[in-house]
Amino acid sequence: MKKHGILNRELAGIFAKLGHTDQIVIADCGLPIPDGVTCIDLAYALGKPSFTEVLAAVLADVAVESSVCAHEITAHNADLWQHLQALSLNPSQVSHEAFKQQTAHAKVIIRTGEATPYANIILQSGVIF
Repeated sequence: MKKHGILNRELAGIFAKLGHTDQIVIADCGLPIPDGVTCIDLAYALGKPSFTEVLAAVLADVAVESSVCAHEITAHNADLWQHLQALSLNPSQVSHEAFKQQTAHAKVIIRTGEATPYANIILQSGVIF
């Protein structure tokens, strides 16, 4: 049994297969999931697990070189935007519609129980060397 990192067997397997520039999405409970994209649904109650809890666990386990979020987050979820800045993620921003279209290219969408506006991020896998 694993002692550290992501314990969810589906996520651990997907993360082990990630290559440079592959993308994963951490999503709130309302983001639509495109057909054909694997979704690991971690939500068990409204707000649980939170976006920030899942993001912290993923960042501890995956090398991330860049990120993307919807520009609407700055006006409609300023606290989360500040949190992303504090983590030095500095996501590039696109419209929410463009964000949803880009999720169709993700290796996985991790659905949280988060119920605040625009609490979604695309993380692009980096390399560890």
